[in-house]
Amino acid sequence: MRALLLAPDRAHPGGLAAFRAAGGQVVDGADGLGVLDLVVDGITGIGGRGGLREDATELVHTVTRDRTPVISVDLPSGVEADTGEVHGEAVRADATVTFGTYKPGLLIDPAAEHAGALRLVDIGLGPELPEPPDLEALQYADVAALLPVPGAESDKYRRGVVGVVAGSERYPGAAVLAVAGALRGGAGAVRYVGPGADAVIARFPEALVHAGPPSKAGRVQAWVVGPGLGDGRAAEAAVADVLAADVPVLVDADGLRLLDAETVRTRTAPTVLTPHAGEAAALLGTAREEVESGRLTAVRELAARYRATVLLKGSTTLIAEARDTPVRVNPTGTAYLATAGSGDVLSGLTGSLLAAGLAPRDAASVGAYLHGLAARHGSDGAPVSAQDVADGIPAAWRDVRAG
Repeated sequence: MRALLLAPDRAHPGGLAAFRAAGGQVVDGADGLGVLDLVVDGITGIGGRGGLREDATELVHTVTRDRTPVISVDLPSGVEADTGEVHGEAVRADATVTFGTYKPGLLIDPAAEHAGALRLVDIGLGPELPEPPDLEALQYADVAALLPVPGAESDKYRRGVVGVVAGSERYPGAAVLAVAGALRGGAGAVRYVGPGADAVIARFPEALVHAGPPSKAGRVQAWVVGPGLGDGRAAEAAVADVLAADVPVLVDADGLRLLDAETVRTRTAPTVLTPHAGEAAALLGTAREEVESGRLTAVRELAARYRATVLLKGSTTLIAEARDTPVRVNPTGTAYLATAGSGDVLSGLTGSLLAAGLAPRDAASVGAYLHGLAARHGSDGAPVSAQDVADGIPAAWRDVRAG
């Protein structure tokens, strides 16, 4: 074992003594490290800010140029522990061993991309950890407890009816995919409103279709509006009509561009917004790069500004509320979900969970969790289509129920 100390005067005396007692050798420069089988990164800790210094960057490039495996201690050096931001150079680890609790920077992109495989070691910090946490991730048991299960007396209305306002002449497939997600999300029925009725009925004869305004479609317990809707006057009127309803509303895609912020803020029923980074940037009036580099800040700001539950889509999807609750990070996402139409499926699925009675934060969390699992079932390690994701939802549901 060899160690190179970038700041010898700040080395922990006890740790250094233990290292030497175990046969470790301290060297003066990278040339003294020799051939490496493994690199253990401990350059900076959780208090590090602003990326690596120049001397540290040069060292990292030197010791990893032969693709030597890297294990980071607590978190990869150079990433922001509290926000998941990366400013400048940072270590890209193959694995990270962290202590006490997961740090936000290990779970949120872009920093999460630097962490590799994660291993949490309990060192007895439980009583010292802050309550409530800044961030939380649901696991199988949490999601299973939230899944809507019909009772013996349930009918389609007691199970919930979700309305879907989606699709256009240009994007009829968005209607089909949103309805596909909704039919698999636990609600008892799906009402479709929009110009894609023929395509929807051809694929899903069980869907209930309506040609007039959403408010005249019949009873619903939640609305989904926006996927493939376009931006014409009819689309604008449909969004306004849905937001006037006294039931939960999920707004996605084109619907986000047609939002009136004050209307959303003053609604008495819950609103769920499901933007990707570009849409979130437009809602915040900032650059997409600002959202992508500071996802935790962005999702919190959106939730507060619109007084809504916000699901910020990405390989690590985040869910935040306007009130001061922990931001949830979805652990099941995959980069293969970055495919046309997968967001439409997620909207329908989450809207169906809203109609089935889940609270907005729980509906968004469960929807994202099932959506990620469904992509894994649909792809089997290969690229996945949006229809594959929709078809994978029942298997994901069964997996969660089985534990």
